[in-house]
Amino acid sequence: MIEYLATHEDAKGWAVTVLDQDEKALSAKCAPYPSIQAQGADLSDPNTRANWIQQADVVVSMLPAFMHIEVAKACLTYEKHLVTASYVSPEMAALHEEAKAKNLVFLNECGVDPGIDHMSTMEILEKLRAKGAEITSYESFCGGILAPESPSNPWQYKFTWNPRNVVLAGAGGAVKFIQEGLYKFIPYHKLFRRTEFMTIPGYGRFEGYANRDSLKYISAYGLDGVPTMYRGTLRRPGFCRAWDVFVQLGATDDSYPMEGVATMTHRSFLNSFLAYHASDSVELKLMHYLQIPQDSELMELFEWLGLFTDEPVGLQKGSPAQILQAILEKKWTMTDEDRDMLVMWHRIFYRQDGQTYRLESSMVCKGKTVQNTAMAFTVGLPVAMATRLVAKGLVQDRGVLMPLKKEVYGPILKELADWGIRFDERVNLES
Repeated sequence: MIEYLATHEDAKGWAVTVLDQDEKALSAKCAPYPSIQAQGADLSDPNTRANWIQQADVVVSMLPAFMHIEVAKACLTYEKHLVTASYVSPEMAALHEEAKAKNLVFLNECGVDPGIDHMSTMEILEKLRAKGAEITSYESFCGGILAPESPSNPWQYKFTWNPRNVVLAGAGGAVKFIQEGLYKFIPYHKLFRRTEFMTIPGYGRFEGYANRDSLKYISAYGLDGVPTMYRGTLRRPGFCRAWDVFVQLGATDDSYPMEGVATMTHRSFLNSFLAYHASDSVELKLMHYLQIPQDSELMELFEWLGLFTDEPVGLQKGSPAQILQAILEKKWTMTDEDRDMLVMWHRIFYRQDGQTYRLESSMVCKGKTVQNTAMAFTVGLPVAMATRLVAKGLVQDRGVLMPLKKEVYGPILKELADWGIRFDERVNLES
């Protein structure tokens, strides 16, 4: 995002200030771009936020999602446009009429997922509708994983974005979708055992689990009455089955603090969720409790993470989820040798002229370095491009918005293609 806003041919028309609590890391990111003003700031402080927001014309919030609403309220107070990469929360949606009345653009969901998924979907749907097609099924998956070029890793995964969000994935509310006309709801404790499988040409086999509330996008996409609407997250096969063990243990629970954390080891953390037995090992108790065969690949995955070792956790306090995150970060933090990969896949069935067709569209983006990641490209670039459109007055709608109109997604998708982020589309006639 910083690179785009500093180097775009329109950059002479604006001044960019980037704020972060980590001034040293921020300075390193901004150093190649003399036109960017980098400033250390504690943006959790309301007065600090207000001071900087008053000076802006367009505010871009890449803060943790829970902070967007406070930024948005300040933008209303000082009548500033706002762009974010995050989901439109109910609290953000409630600001729509006030933002509209003040002639403001609050453009959200402009990253990759949500973001590029919306934009690419709307482009496909508009093309199909233009030729009279009837959409009968919509499925979309996206995931950030390790690229095949990375060093061998039995999980085929490392943290390529916010680790806390990964650990808490699926725990924040009902997972809902519709499949062949039937509403489906997956409780958290079953989420990672209800997976779908797909193959993406050139990149192999993936599995996906349902993501949040798919139903709210039916009307947003203009798909009212569609029999199937399913949005999900991608991983490599085997990941979900292994992650489900953490869910079943209760190791992803973030609702209470654990005791004895200061002296806790990886092994004792795992043992704390298992029944007491005077002689059985942690490994045996885990296999017995969750009915894991002794020769299961799951045990190899947990051994690779060091879960059965006596290595100290390294925290003084924490919830189960926070402790699990600390353990995982020791093995799942990207190294200089690692490269990440962002994968997005749409499958749309439609009817036209009495025939049924299957359209598959996929996008794969690989990171260049541990800093210049695929996640940085696919989140930062569309946010920056959306910011440019808002700054230049090219977004006509007002209020709390998503990038669903052609005036927004058209130029962004075209620019993304110029940066090498493009979709490969295949259409097949169904028998």
